[in-house]
Amino acid sequence: MDDQEMQLKVRRVTDKFTESMYVLANEPSVALYRLQEHVRRSLPELVQHKTDMQSWEEQSQGAIYTVEYACSAVKSMANSSLYFKNIDSLLRQAISMKEQISSSQGRSDVIPSPSPLVSASHTPPTSS
Repeated sequence: MDDQEMQLKVRRVTDKFTESMYVLANEPSVALYRLQEHVRRSLPELVQHKTDMQSWEEQSQGAIYTVEYACSAVKSMANSSLYFKNIDSLLRQAISMKEQISSSQGRSDVIPSPSPLVSASHTPPTSS
């Protein structure tokens, strides 16, 4: 082997070695560049999804509060049935008393009964 042929082989080996080192050195930066490209493209969509989810969460929290408030109102109405029964009983008593008063006033119009509280000047004249 002559000197020139040896130099050619050494040059090829060093060129391949240099190329390999260049690829190995730049491979992480190429990967990071691709990763950066991907993030730059997908980030706005991800941010939009996040804001949508936050909005939906706020709306659902409001709906949950409304449902819980309605449930507590229904429960308190169920607990107030005792009061409604009491009111019903009192209304029935009032109606009964009103009917008794009306019926006694209807009889008093037919047969006037003098009351000790009414003075003689206020008694109706009797016919003879």
